[in-house]
Amino acid sequence: MQTPGSPDGTAATSAEATGGSAEPKYTIGVDFGTLSGRAVVVRVSDGAELGSGVYEYPHAVITDRLPGGSDRLPADWALQVPDDYRGALRHAVPAAVQDAGINPRDVIGIGTDFTACTMVPTTADGTPLNELKQFANRPHAYVKLWRHHAAQPQADRINQLAAEGDEFWLPRYGGLISSEWEFAKGLQLLEEDPETYAAMDHWVEAADWIVWQLTGEYVRNACTAGYKGIYQDGQYPDEEFLAALNPEFKNFVTAKLEHRIGQLGAAAGDLSAEAAAWTGLPEGIAVAVGNVDAHVTAPAARAVQTGHMVAIMGTSTCHVMNGDELAEVPGMCGVVDGGILAGRWGYEAGQSGVGDIFGWFVDNCVPPAYYEAAASQDLGIHEYLTELAAGQRVGEHGLVALDWHSGNRSVLVDHELSGVVVGHTLATRPEDTYRALLEATAFGTRTIVEAFNSSSVPVRELVVAGGLLKNRLLMQIYADVTGLRLSTVGSEQGPALGSAIHAAVAAGAYDDVHAASESMGSEPADVYDPIPDNQAAYDELFAEYTALHDYFGRGSNDVMHRLKAIQRAAIDASPAERSEA
Repeated sequence: MQTPGSPDGTAATSAEATGGSAEPKYTIGVDFGTLSGRAVVVRVSDGAELGSGVYEYPHAVITDRLPGGSDRLPADWALQVPDDYRGALRHAVPAAVQDAGINPRDVIGIGTDFTACTMVPTTADGTPLNELKQFANRPHAYVKLWRHHAAQPQADRINQLAAEGDEFWLPRYGGLISSEWEFAKGLQLLEEDPETYAAMDHWVEAADWIVWQLTGEYVRNACTAGYKGIYQDGQYPDEEFLAALNPEFKNFVTAKLEHRIGQLGAAAGDLSAEAAAWTGLPEGIAVAVGNVDAHVTAPAARAVQTGHMVAIMGTSTCHVMNGDELAEVPGMCGVVDGGILAGRWGYEAGQSGVGDIFGWFVDNCVPPAYYEAAASQDLGIHEYLTELAAGQRVGEHGLVALDWHSGNRSVLVDHELSGVVVGHTLATRPEDTYRALLEATAFGTRTIVEAFNSSSVPVRELVVAGGLLKNRLLMQIYADVTGLRLSTVGSEQGPALGSAIHAAVAAGAYDDVHAASESMGSEPADVYDPIPDNQAAYDELFAEYTALHDYFGRGSNDVMHRLKAIQRAAIDASPAERSEA
């Protein structure tokens, strides 16, 4: 394996990485989120964040109709336009450099992270299929975002076949493969649009596609290959397994997926002339192997030691942590050797909806009078509802909710599940439901923590990154519900900082990610300890949450699945069928 920072495997010294100059050197980290790309300029010597830039994706998330299209997309689809990602390179990176006030010539490397599993179907040279005229109106030619959950039937078949065949890799994923992942989405593409599947030369994680755009070189990263691509112990599922799913799927790995895998912190290549023109950065600087927003944040938080679970809380939440030993945790998203840090087993779990749930609630369930009251106090609607909810005692609202509005990632791994709020009366107010939803996401995290604890992978502390850490009520609720000390990452751009740390290693400024994390990682911003009285009260509510969780998620009542089927049939009905109804 090559030494990070040099394509030929020769370790670079700090002096070489900085060109032998005493002038400060910098790296760029770019975090490609669900709705925007965020770039940050970081000083290599100490991790100081000197400037940032943000680019909002013009097409955001496509769930209704394709750009310029008239046909409605089926239920549970979530697509994106890949050129929006290039826009972040063209706009957010130059804006960050300008904001920092540095000379671009002093930048020695760039690193990126992405949501996962987000998949791009491309031609042999990396052109996304949706950019070809003949495929512009094909939904399957677009990026399938992480929260595209329409491949659940394919995931169910993968899980059933793997369980029947006692596939060795299945326990590495908690016993279930998600509909969000590479194989389920790829099988859906094949079975619903064989022509587009045949035209696709590469089925590419967006984390790797953006690096391809920067370097002109396609390198798969070890993180998504392991967690999302069922790559374990140096191999993918075999052709016999794939053919049993669908005979036309037999060569999926060799024909569409398999490629050279780069290790985290290594250089994927050099910045191309084209990408240098986009970003304003020097041609030839190091470009780090791609990574995932959650996993790259652990070094940014200096939380790479075992027992520290990092929760990256935004539209969804991803939970990652390192362990010294391999263990099987029911419902985890995966465990990968070196998936976060070389030499340790990286564990992942997650919740498909968190900030998205809060956003849905304020967009659809809060009356105008609340917005007017918030505006009169110069507050955003989330801040206003949080202030109202903070005045309540635990349990005062009389509600308990399930946080499944976007399905369940861990520990049930079922995206056919949906949200529930129990206890509504005519006296229930918006702030009551809002607080119940905040608590529901904390209960979901506790369920994940308990799954790890019961599987001999103890969680000793919770470290939170992402946009939601600014909500102090939410952070205290998480500490009270989980019973864990909770600290928040000092950086407002944790994933971007983590990518900049990996860029520093790729450029040879540090020997490895652990060393770079020690120098460039962020100190905690705030620390929350559980309040004993609240913790006891939440134990009672968590028991009710667990009863509902098991009744709807593990029991014989599959009403949520039946409702999904009814909804899907209604949406997929032809216009004539709808008019008759």
